[in-house]
Amino acid sequence: MGIGGGIIIVPTLYLIYNATNRFDDSSILIVAIATSLSCIVFTSASAAFAQNRRHMILWELVIKLLPWLLVGSVLASYVVPLLPALVLKVGIACFLISVAVIMISSWQPPAGRVFPGYLGGGLIGTSAGFISGSAGIAGGNVIVPTLIFFNVPPHNSTATSSFLGVPIALSGSLGYLFFAPQVGHPELIGYVDPIAFIAIITGSILAAPIGVKIAHNISPPLLKKIFGGMLILASTRMLIDVFNHQA
Repeated sequence: MGIGGGIIIVPTLYLIYNATNRFDDSSILIVAIATSLSCIVFTSASAAFAQNRRHMILWELVIKLLPWLLVGSVLASYVVPLLPALVLKVGIACFLISVAVIMISSWQPPAGRVFPGYLGGGLIGTSAGFISGSAGIAGGNVIVPTLIFFNVPPHNSTATSSFLGVPIALSGSLGYLFFAPQVGHPELIGYVDPIAFIAIITGSILAAPIGVKIAHNISPPLLKKIFGGMLILASTRMLIDVFNHQA
């Protein structure tokens, strides 16, 4: 799907941490985000390798977006730990819902719309990098619908996103490791949970090429609906948790 697994990893880790009380409530979402980004370095690399063998990555878009994506991702790793947990949860959930609506709907961009030049690409890249680093999602939830908005075919969008997910996740995870305020928990390296990291990448690296093969056998409209459905599930789960804590 070109999303690096973040929309699955982040809410799953959040629920596990919330149920086991391994970490303080104020830091569990940040730990989930940082750990997700660390895992995505490897999951996206596996998917990107498979996509590159199919010659689906659009390298001209990579050149336009990559430097700015890195800037936004590192910036997020510094800003996010300073935000209240409630604001972070609601913000991520609302963002995922808005993307899901676009992906599931039958909306189509005007045929003449094309991806902007370096200035417009810089603005898009910085914003996408910041959102990705804030949500632990490696950019797929931003990059894929954005490229589709500019009439890039869905399969090329997911392939390009898979490649870009590697440097986005790497820069973001390093930011959470070195730049963000430290939680000082003995089981963490910075904000990264090494136990969860090892468990996740062991299975996901093996599964990513299978996902690429399945995705290429699915029609583009169905691929968009599956993508949107996954986002709705993740965002709904997070909003339910927010309301339960407020009740």
